[in-house]
Amino acid sequence: MDTRQNQVDEIEIDLREVLILLISKAWLILLVGMFTAIVGFALSAFLIAPTFESTSKIYILNKQQENTVTYSDVQLGTQLTKDYAELITSRLVLEKVIEDLNLTSIHEDMDYEAMLEKVEVTTPTDTRILSITVTDTDPVMAMNIANSVREAAAVHIKNVMDIEAVNVVETANLPMEKATPSILKWTVIGGCIGAFIVMAIVLLIFFMDDTIKTSDDVEKYLGLSTLALIPLDSQVASGKNGKKKSVKKK
Repeated sequence: MDTRQNQVDEIEIDLREVLILLISKAWLILLVGMFTAIVGFALSAFLIAPTFESTSKIYILNKQQENTVTYSDVQLGTQLTKDYAELITSRLVLEKVIEDLNLTSIHEDMDYEAMLEKVEVTTPTDTRILSITVTDTDPVMAMNIANSVREAAAVHIKNVMDIEAVNVVETANLPMEKATPSILKWTVIGGCIGAFIVMAIVLLIFFMDDTIKTSDDVEKYLGLSTLALIPLDSQVASGKNGKKKSVKKK
């Protein structure tokens, strides 16, 4: 009795049957996937405001007693780049940039927190070069802000860290292509999301369906043998309809 009950409660997953089910629903998966891909394309191309990135790079030189630079100096400079990054995004620097560019007249809500979201400072491994990247919806504004941040930060770093020089490696560029959103990326992700949702729904319905459909299901799930098959109507008996009703033998 316990063995039979365990057979009833146990759910076996036939991978071949699942694969056949997904193939039979391929048209629906592709249709929904194409629709959501078009939605992703439309959002990225027409509705989401594009943003542009402009980057300026600086090189920080420690004050030296001699003209030679030792390996320990390079290590020390590398360790201090995190301090420099904090100084670049400090309130004093960013608020000076807002004031110098008169950004409050362009964006009334422009303050330190809003500016901080636009600025990102990165330090390549084992170097004293810092990259200042600014993101904005206006490419010219992104370039101007990046250059202004670099200039204000250079003065602040020299005053606070007693640095000999902050040299310009690269001035900010004028971005010609948008950084985000990526139309291709949004289109592919949109299509994949739609296809996965349909597949999940189809599989969920399949796994939750515990009805007996064939004589094989009777033996498989109930552990009973099929004695005979009785046609549902005269059409079934004549072979026009393949549906049959199982009679179970206990």
